[in-house]
Amino acid sequence: MADREQERERRRQERLAAEGADAQQARRRRMVQLGSLAAFAAIAVIVALIVISQSGSDDKSTTPPANVTGASRVAAELQGIPQQGEVLGDSSAPVTVTEFGDPQCPVCAAFAEQIAPQLIASEVKTGKVKYEYRPWVIIGPDSKPASKAAYAAGVQNRFWNFIQLFYANQGQENSGYVTDAFLEKIATAAGVPDIAKWNQDRNDPKWDTMLTQNNSEAQSLGFTGTPSILVTGPNGQVPLKGFQLPEIESAIQQVS
Repeated sequence: MADREQERERRRQERLAAEGADAQQARRRRMVQLGSLAAFAAIAVIVALIVISQSGSDDKSTTPPANVTGASRVAAELQGIPQQGEVLGDSSAPVTVTEFGDPQCPVCAAFAEQIAPQLIASEVKTGKVKYEYRPWVIIGPDSKPASKAAYAAGVQNRFWNFIQLFYANQGQENSGYVTDAFLEKIATAAGVPDIAKWNQDRNDPKWDTMLTQNNSEAQSLGFTGTPSILVTGPNGQVPLKGFQLPEIESAIQQVS
């Protein structure tokens, strides 16, 4: 009897030992599985972070430049008005208002945004006046490429769109903002049809001659700064010291 009980106890102990070994092995398998899942999750997080980082970097590098300010406003102001070179309005209009301006001039920019639109609406659109702009380089070196770019836009009858948009996006004088990229952005927003031709035209040496002539004429008229206004009509011409709209309208009546 004792021998049989000892045998049963031995077998029970062996069974318990075997079950314990199986349980331990099962625990090891679960630990390995959990470790693998944790490693996979960590790898997934790292990959996700890399993807997000790269995606963010790509987004930053491909961000388009800021839109040109005032493009729709300028297009609306000039809509339906003929342009030929630097002249805005009906070529047969009896009176010509000529503005001598420097694209870098902040006072010219204020004039372009506050007074010129009223002049265009009341006098140019009605066919009474044609409005001519003559670039006068007096502020600094950035004024020259800006003026030549405007002249080149005029070759494709977008001079006024260009110069008005330039003023609306004007930077600080002689700060170096007048780059090729900036000028091309303005030309594109101004609706210049052929940008490749515009790029070629703005390097035409004839603009240097015209800028020299503009300088000489402005000085001969006694002008000392920009903007300066000359009103010409059948009854003579009036060089204006001021540039407020009532003064310009009075001069228009005087020479008409």
